[in-house]
Amino acid sequence: MGRTYLVEEGIGQYLTELSTKVKPYVTGLLIGQCSPQRDYVIRAVRTPPKEQQQEESLGPPKLASLDEEWITTHASQVSRMLPGGLLVLGVFMIATPELAKDGQNALRKLIFSVEKSLSKRRLWKPAEEEVSDRAALQICSATKKVVCRTYDVQDPKSSAKPADWKYQNALTASWVALGCTVNVNIHIPLLATSPNHDLEKNTKNGLNRWSKQIEDSVLLINGQVKDEDTELLEGQKKFRGNTQPSTQISDVKVLTQLCQGASPRSTATVQVCSGSINLRGAVKCRAYIHSNKPKVKEAIQALKRDIINTLSDRCEILFEDLILHEGPQKKNVGREYHVLPQRLFVPVAGSSVMLSDYKFGDEAAGEIQERFVEMLDQPVQAEDMHIAEDIST
Repeated sequence: MGRTYLVEEGIGQYLTELSTKVKPYVTGLLIGQCSPQRDYVIRAVRTPPKEQQQEESLGPPKLASLDEEWITTHASQVSRMLPGGLLVLGVFMIATPELAKDGQNALRKLIFSVEKSLSKRRLWKPAEEEVSDRAALQICSATKKVVCRTYDVQDPKSSAKPADWKYQNALTASWVALGCTVNVNIHIPLLATSPNHDLEKNTKNGLNRWSKQIEDSVLLINGQVKDEDTELLEGQKKFRGNTQPSTQISDVKVLTQLCQGASPRSTATVQVCSGSINLRGAVKCRAYIHSNKPKVKEAIQALKRDIINTLSDRCEILFEDLILHEGPQKKNVGREYHVLPQRLFVPVAGSSVMLSDYKFGDEAAGEIQERFVEMLDQPVQAEDMHIAEDIST
């Protein structure tokens, strides 16, 4: 038996609308959540069109012209906008009948490229029992026939397996949200031997060490330490007959160990340093979990990953911004302060789940609204953008 994908009903309408505009094909990402029993797809997002595509589309239609790099870059940008528990679950393609034959090969290639690109940026390690199947959805623009298959991204020789694609109304209506605020104070020494004070590389190394601390931390959910194998919603009343999205929000505290290392003996290393990086501030983290008997360990894993992702993504965005505005060369200055972008949350239409983005202090609301339209094909009202935190440096 293949995997089952439960899909938010509105996605069917979105894909149908896209199929009427297809010339000769359109690609995009599937966003959702994996669970041991089944996967949930809460959004489909088309790949943003490239400006020069208009001129290229004059010749006969070919899938060989598919821009793999453009699609994987889009996947990386979108993954930054997903809170804990959500990920890029796969890719879709709507194509004309004459391209259908090559569609599956193109999708297979894309799935592995996207996964390679996303895993390169992760600071956390996937769990052994983690679901590694990703979806390849193919739709014929003429007949509207839907074919869903999966590939195991941990196996480069993986062949296609059939999967069920089932639409469901109000899929996320009773999902559970977990939230926490983490106070960050990370000190990263810059070694004197480090070439050109490579800030980005040193920061990533420092974040790597910190992310292991977060992975080893203990999480209190509503003030309690819960056994990881118990059900998250155990003992909670279920409300029936309520059609409004009623996300239950759990408050989480993160306890990190004061000293690292399990062994009682440790050796100190003395290194010559030419400076240091300090990351300070309070970050707001959030994760969402399906309501089909979720285990405590699924919730804890999702929130820990959000904590790690939100800090590493912000540093990545800051360095991209510095290169854009100051160029790659670094000046030798005594002390520099940079403000990391603030996190904001935006509701998804017809869902209880919120998506996320990052905003520099001087960025106008219009720029963020444009980004949501370009990256997630979703218009956002300025009043729906909730800035979650104060400024961090």
